[in-house]
Amino acid sequence: MANNKEDYYAVLGVARNAEEPEIKKAYRRLARKNHPDVNPGDKSAEERFKKIQEAYDVLSDAKKRAVYDQYGFYSDNIREQAGRPGFSQGFDFSGMDFGASGQSSFRDIFEGLFNGADARSNSRGPAKGEDIQHSLNISFMESIRGLSTRMMITRQCACTACEGSGLEPKTAQQTCPKCNGTGQESKGRGFMQFSGACRTCGGSGKTGARCKTCHGSGLLPQQETITVRIPPGVADGFRMRVPGKGDVGRAGGPTGDLYLVITVRPHDFFRREGNDIVCTVPITVMEAALGAKIEVPSIDGQSLLKIPPGTQGGQKFRLRGKGAPSLKGDVSGNQIVEIRVVTPKVSDERSKEILRELARLNPENLRADINPA
Repeated sequence: MANNKEDYYAVLGVARNAEEPEIKKAYRRLARKNHPDVNPGDKSAEERFKKIQEAYDVLSDAKKRAVYDQYGFYSDNIREQAGRPGFSQGFDFSGMDFGASGQSSFRDIFEGLFNGADARSNSRGPAKGEDIQHSLNISFMESIRGLSTRMMITRQCACTACEGSGLEPKTAQQTCPKCNGTGQESKGRGFMQFSGACRTCGGSGKTGARCKTCHGSGLLPQQETITVRIPPGVADGFRMRVPGKGDVGRAGGPTGDLYLVITVRPHDFFRREGNDIVCTVPITVMEAALGAKIEVPSIDGQSLLKIPPGTQGGQKFRLRGKGAPSLKGDVSGNQIVEIRVVTPKVSDERSKEILRELARLNPENLRADINPA
C-alpha cells in the first residue's frame, strides 16, 4: 500500500489539477536533482527520491490517480474492488478518529483488519528480504581508478532443512483450514474488502510444527564471497547499491539489496575537494623569482607545470582534467597545485654576498604599508 500520509501533489510541487505533461516534467526535474548517484552518501536525498518515485507512480497512472484523489491514498485492493460490478463506495467510518487535518489514518484501519504488526511479524507468507550494509575500505588511487574486488558477506538465506518454509519437514503438514491453502484471507468493513496474509498459517497455506533448525523463520545466516565493481571516482562515504545481495525473501518474496559504504584511506600527497585533487608542491626562491617549468605528480603520472616569474607562496595553479572522474559521466575535476616557496639555508660567504647584491639591486620595503593604528 502506498503511504497515505504523503501529499503526492506537494511532493512533486504541482497543483491538484495538473495535467500529465506537467507532472512528468516535475518528476524528471526532481528525480535528476535527488538521484542517489548525484548525491552519494546523502540519505535524505535517497529518501526524497523514493517519495518522488512513489508519487509519480500513482499520479502518472490515470486509474491510480483517480483512487488517490477520491480516498486520499492508493491501494491495489481498492482499485480491484472499485472495478467490480455492484461495488459501493460506502464505508463505515463510525468510531474512527480523524486528526486535525481532517484525514483518517487509513493505514491504521487496514493494519487493524489483519492484527497489524503482529500479523506481519509472524507471517511466513511472501515478504521482501531485508537490505544489509557492509563497509569497504579502499586506497585513494583505487577510489580514483575504480576496482573489481572480492569480498565476503553474511546474509540470511533459505533454511536448507525446511527449504525456507519454516515448518518442520519431519512432521505432518496440513492444509490450513482457515484459508484452504491459499495463504490469504479477506476482511473488511461495509462494502470494502481487503486481502492479507492468513493469520492462522502466517501466509504459508500450511500448518505444522516450526522447523527446529531455523526456529520457524525459514532463514539461516550464510557467508558468501561476491565480486563487486567499484566505479572510478567514488569519494569517502559513498553508498553503493548491489541489487539482490541482501537477505533472501521469505516464501518466494524478492531478495533485499546490499549497500556498500566506501571508506577511502588518506593519500600522502593528494587530497580531494569535490572532484578536484589538491596537492602542495615546493619550489625554490630562484624558481619563484625567475619562473620555471617543473614536473608535478598527478594521478596519471608526471605532468609539466609552468611557474611564471614572481610567483608567490600560496599561489594556486590548475591542471585541467587531472582530477577525479565524475560519477555522472561528465567532465572530470581538475588538479589544483598550491605553491610553497622554500627559503634556502645559506652558510657560505659567497652565497651571502650574492644575496646582499641582489637586495641592493632590488630594493623593496614590504612592510611600508603596515599601519598598526
